Amino acid sequence: MTHQEHPHERSPDERTADRESVAEDRCPECQGSITQDGDRSERTCESCGLVFKENRVDHGPEWRAFTSDERDEKSRVGAPTTPLLHDKGLSSTIGWQDRDAYGQAVSERKRAQLHRLRTWDERFRTKDAHERNLKHALGEISRMASALGLPESVRETAGVLYRRAVEDDLLPGRSIEGMSTASLYAAARQHGVPRPLTEFADVSRVEKIRIQRAYRFLSRELGLEIEPEEPARYLPQFASSLEVTDETERISREILDVATSNAVHSGKNPAGLAAAALYAATHLTNERLTQDVVSDVANVSQVTIRNRYQELLEVYEQRD
Repeated sequence: MTHQEHPHERSPDERTADRESVAEDRCPECQGSITQDGDRSERTCESCGLVFKENRVDHGPEWRAFTSDERDEKSRVGAPTTPLLHDKGLSSTIGWQDRDAYGQAVSERKRAQLHRLRTWDERFRTKDAHERNLKHALGEISRMASALGLPESVRETAGVLYRRAVEDDLLPGRSIEGMSTASLYAAARQHGVPRPLTEFADVSRVEKIRIQRAYRFLSRELGLEIEPEEPARYLPQFASSLEVTDETERISREILDVATSNAVHSGKNPAGLAAAALYAATHLTNERLTQDVVSDVANVSQVTIRNRYQELLEVYEQRD
């Protein structure tokens, strides 16, 4: 009797092909889905991350450089875009040096031609009031941030905030200096590196009260969600300027933690609380800084330090 093949039975070649097709869609390790990453030319498992096929593409330059000067010479692209320039750095700039490509000084006629080219280049880069406004404001932000020693990330965030204010038509009736200072103050708070408002007023071209008004208006209109300042964030800056010991800084941080847990900080100037905590800590560690010295560093009045110092010590002495 001859053996008859079952109608649903498939040949070994067909079963192998089925397994290969399934293997293309499922991971053999965890049976997870396999996806294709176009950026890196890889097939990977979504579940366990197993790489099945790798054909990495090098997106870097085809040349090699071992020093920064050599890299600058071989690079064929300009600087990256930045929100700190009114045109984001996309336009060309004619250098101020009156020299040719070989570094040789150009003739007087060529110098006059270069001067005219720079003049027209500047006019085209700021061809309307909108761009002139941005250029002036972003220049002010860079100047103030440099004077305050703020990092590049804070400057860029301030530039983005000011651009949003211009796009939302918030500038009419308000000074460029006031809004640019308010943008920088808001950016510093967003990045967790706050400075007393008096420091911004010292480097700004407007008064403190105008910066406060501009900041409140900017925060309300742009819907900025900025958490209240924590007094402890001012401690490293003040402690470094006063050159106190690590023990004093640690105790001052403990004093502020106790005050915060008891809601003593509510409604009070955080910079004043930090200064008062440092002043109190120096008395506990026998460093005994004067109120005048602490006041000069923190830019708060001696009356504020004296009042807050007594409140902080009362709560600190009553802790569990």
